[in-house]
Amino acid sequence: MAKVIKMFQTLRNHWKKTTVGIGLLTWGGHWLYGKHCDNLLRRAACQEAQVFGDQIILPNEQLKKAMVFLNPAACKGKARSLFEKNAAPILHLSGLDVTIVKTDYEGQAKKLLELLENTDMIIIAGGDGTVQEVITGLLRRADEASFSKIPIGFIPLGKRSTLSHTLYPESANQVQHITEATLSILKGEMMPVDVLQIKGNKDQPVFAVTGLRWGSYRDAGAKVSKYWYLGPLKTKAAHFFNTLKGWPQKHPVSLTYLGPTPRPPEEPERKTQRPPLHVRLYKRLAQYWAPTVKEIPKEVTPEAWQETQLSAIEFSITTQNRSLDLKRTEDFMNICIEPDTISKGEYIKRGSQKLQDPHLCPEGSQCLQASRCILQLPEDTEGSLAIDNEEYEAMPVEVTLLPRKLRFFCDSQKKEQMLQGAS
Repeated sequence: MAKVIKMFQTLRNHWKKTTVGIGLLTWGGHWLYGKHCDNLLRRAACQEAQVFGDQIILPNEQLKKAMVFLNPAACKGKARSLFEKNAAPILHLSGLDVTIVKTDYEGQAKKLLELLENTDMIIIAGGDGTVQEVITGLLRRADEASFSKIPIGFIPLGKRSTLSHTLYPESANQVQHITEATLSILKGEMMPVDVLQIKGNKDQPVFAVTGLRWGSYRDAGAKVSKYWYLGPLKTKAAHFFNTLKGWPQKHPVSLTYLGPTPRPPEEPERKTQRPPLHVRLYKRLAQYWAPTVKEIPKEVTPEAWQETQLSAIEFSITTQNRSLDLKRTEDFMNICIEPDTISKGEYIKRGSQKLQDPHLCPEGSQCLQASRCILQLPEDTEGSLAIDNEEYEAMPVEVTLLPRKLRFFCDSQKKEQMLQGAS
């Protein structure tokens, strides 16, 4: 008892050291408990994947091939470790024939997609930049009509993974988010995703699943990291210093666009069987004796293009993928024109919101719906275009909506929520 009393007296006499020690022990215990919970999540996910791997394969069947494009540089270089710890064991236990391709430099995924042979699925492990590279390389192929039907899986490993908010439920635990996304690929539930084809006057077209931005908020957001030494004030500082270059900041643009197009009914894919020999002979003889009459081509109604001259502080074009409506009757992309009449204080305040949600369209903005548009920028335009959060040289572009172009694996509950919300 005397030793216990002496120990408490010592702790009381050295209360500063005691406080620091208790704080360190509490933090260490919480950290170890978090690691233990992450290991339990990984074990449960591997056990669920093992069920798929234990399924019997018939003698005439082959293993499904999965081509994984991993960007090790995503998430500040942590993507490789995150993938190997959380996603790779699940894929290998599932019974898939997995091939992992690690990209070494920007643009490599586009080149590798040109050489890709037949595969049963494509898996993207990275962030927004990796998604854009893979789908751009995929849709630039000469046989993109058939290759675009290959289902795509997305494992969110990047600092920005915008598409994951559409495909999977929100989760504060990164390990849980990655494992659930990987399991969703094995379960096979899919949803169609719109794609934007963005064609400039120089290179081949670029494809995006989120959208395009051009304006003052984008320029200021790209400089936030330069003011890291200001801590939580770095976002406001970047937008404040941007106002010193000139105010109001106007971005004149000429916009020509087409309105929404009606969505055709989605027909299920049917595998047509070859008819019997006597049916084929009968059709050929009938075609020989009674050739088909050539139809007179109908007059094509000219498209109703609309043209307008605009001036905005920021201009953005986005798909419907963020708030996907699987039962909508029209296909269109959203065009948001933010007015350049706001004050400096409102600009700095809204800049923080735009950093959290880059494609936010605030109140007072002009919103248009289009299936195709041509964006004409003035000559010697400064700044850059942000296409799926990747920088490109500012230039006139033609943006075309490709509705339901790709199919991504998704969480079944997330898809059910979208269907219920649409109904």
